[in-house]
Amino acid sequence: MKKNLITAFLMTIATTILLGVIYPLVITGLAQLLFHDKANGQIITRNGDAIGSRIIAQPFTSAKYFHPRPSAAGNGYDAANSGGTNLASTNQKLIDRVRADAATLHSENPSQPIPVDLLTTSASGLDPEISPAAAEFQIPRIARERGLSESALRDLVQKHTDQRDLGLLGEPRVNVLELNLALDGASAGR
Repeated sequence: MKKNLITAFLMTIATTILLGVIYPLVITGLAQLLFHDKANGQIITRNGDAIGSRIIAQPFTSAKYFHPRPSAAGNGYDAANSGGTNLASTNQKLIDRVRADAATLHSENPSQPIPVDLLTTSASGLDPEISPAAAEFQIPRIARERGLSESALRDLVQKHTDQRDLGLLGEPRVNVLELNLALDGASAGR
C-alpha cells in the first residue's frame, strides 16, 4: 500500500511538471517562434500604437465607418464576456432588438434588403468579419458621410474581401477593422 502511494505521488509530481510546466512552455515557445503574430492576438498597430486585433470585433458606431455585426458579448464586443445571447427566435427581447435594428438599417438604405449578418449576432459576439453583401449595403451611407464615390468604396470593399479558404472552405468575408483603416487612408488621400 505504501509503495502504491509513493508511486502515485511521484507520478503526480512528474506529470504535473511534464504536462503543467514543460509542455506549455515548449508549445508557447514554438508558437512565439513560428507564429509570432498569431500567438499574440494579431494586433494591428499604426505609428507604434495598438489600434485593435484583427480577430476580435470592435464597435464602430460613427456613420462614416463600416459597422460590424451586432454583439451580444457583455456590453458590446467585450472579449471577457464572449458568448451569444442564447435567446430563442420567439423571445420578445430578441424580436424587439432585431426589429429596431432593421428599422434603423432600412432608414439608412430603404431600397435594399438587409443582409442577415447585420441583424444577427455571432456565437461569440466578437466576429470581426461581415459578408461582402453587408459591406455593400453600407456603402451609400458611407459615401454620403465621407463624400466619396460609391464606386471607389466598392473597389475598396473588393480589395479587402477574403475569398473562401482553399477555394472551398468558409464564405467570402470582409474584416471590418482592416476595411475601416483602409477607408481612413482613402479619405486622407483625397
